[in-house]
Amino acid sequence: MIALATAVLDIPTIGTPVDTLEGQSRVAGGSGAKLAWARARATSFRRELAAAGTPDSITTCDLVRLPYPTRMGLFRACRAVAPFLAITNRMLVIRWTESDGRPRVLLFEPSDFELGRNTPYFAELARRVPSVLQSLVVREHGTVLDHLRTLDIAPAEVDYLVFDHLHTQDLRRWIGTTRPQADLGGVVAPAFPNAKVIVQRDELIAIADLHPLQRPWYQPSTYADLPPDRFFAIDGSVVLGPGIALVATPGHVTGNQTLVVNTSTGIWASSENVIAAECLTPEHSRLAGVARWSRDWGQEIILNANTLETTADQYNSAVLEKTLVDVSQQDPRFLQFFPSSELTALWTAPGTRPTFTHGAITHRRSAA
Repeated sequence: MIALATAVLDIPTIGTPVDTLEGQSRVAGGSGAKLAWARARATSFRRELAAAGTPDSITTCDLVRLPYPTRMGLFRACRAVAPFLAITNRMLVIRWTESDGRPRVLLFEPSDFELGRNTPYFAELARRVPSVLQSLVVREHGTVLDHLRTLDIAPAEVDYLVFDHLHTQDLRRWIGTTRPQADLGGVVAPAFPNAKVIVQRDELIAIADLHPLQRPWYQPSTYADLPPDRFFAIDGSVVLGPGIALVATPGHVTGNQTLVVNTSTGIWASSENVIAAECLTPEHSRLAGVARWSRDWGQEIILNANTLETTADQYNSAVLEKTLVDVSQQDPRFLQFFPSSELTALWTAPGTRPTFTHGAITHRRSAA
């Protein structure tokens, strides 16, 4: 990623910094002190966001269901015999209007899952799993462009592409390339000609020089010829629009970020720090072993642990998310946390049926 790596420090930023959530890295003391900081600051920011209005609409689009190791998704807690559970990756389409009347469209988790299969971990998994079994587990619901056509949104209308982190993501078809790509038949024209990718600067820096623990989950070579001017790099938490924020939640990866939105049902958060809402309130989970694990070890979060870059930081980030959101209107035992890849019941994965699922975030701002 030569061009992008050399430009990382000069890539412009976007949004209004969230002062309330700045300074965790400078907290005196260890991880326990940072956990207390996360709870307190999240409580303050949730009041700020709740008073900041709401976007015009949020629509959820199912992309793909795929297998995922149980021991990773339900970190040490689940006693199900199934080695793989199922998760469904979804895209959120968020629309709002700026104060000057300009409409905005943001896509959260617009995964190009066809190219995402080349991620080293999933490519190796596909090589080992018979195609017949793969066909039982993997289900493609619809591509990003298919969903936008259904929503009557032209690709040129999309302003921002956002991911909680860049595991598995290949962005070449979305924002184009500066040089020919052997596997894609030449220089790639961008599907989204006006969209910018909003990413934590820390993650772009990390991709340029991956640690061995990170390598199975990234495709760094696909970033080599991306145009740097198609990125906004943020440093921490920012507000992007009315009731729309990206909150820095490091741990799962160095530059992890969480989408936080205020809606007609209150505040939601979305990331991949956990794979099910019940992982934030595991005392209410019926998944085998989960509630007991939480009770026996005094852990209030069941992490998604495919990478363990900084586990204590990820735990603290999940507690921050838990503190930010409102309780579900469907079942108050669970929170309005929407996993970007959500645990999904599947007959091939006995013992991993979730106790509760959201399935979607649906929001439309009522006319004043």
